[in-house]
Amino acid sequence: MKYLTFFLLLTLVGCSTYSDQELIDFDVQIEAYLKDKNIECEKSESGLYYKIIKQGEGRKVKFKDIISFTYRGELLDGLVFDEQIEPVEFKLEQLIACWKEVILELNEGGEAFIVSPPNLGYGDHKLEDIPQNSILVFQLKIVQLN
Repeated sequence: MKYLTFFLLLTLVGCSTYSDQELIDFDVQIEAYLKDKNIECEKSESGLYYKIIKQGEGRKVKFKDIISFTYRGELLDGLVFDEQIEPVEFKLEQLIACWKEVILELNEGGEAFIVSPPNLGYGDHKLEDIPQNSILVFQLKIVQLN
């Protein structure tokens, strides 16, 4: 089970400092991926690409919330490195930066598509199925807020 990978995101953040050129290179890779897949996303000031699939109808997520959610994570090449079809529950403040940024835009029941540069994901940390400096693609759904 890849639950360990998810647990690690609680303790690891993309702490590495990247050069301007590296950030530009990540951006170029993400834009090429989105163009190839014919996916339109917004780009945030942090460099995160995302699309709100469904805003949700419950209350807005707050930073101190404990959230129950499902997700699927893959690399740009389509390799699925983790998927939780049964909801998992964590404090939002403990998640990786790309998730926090988008989840705070959602309401309970909301769904989002995220393409994250490494600096907002796992950075230069190498995990079981995730190479260092990987661009990550996530689909997630907020099931419940506590």
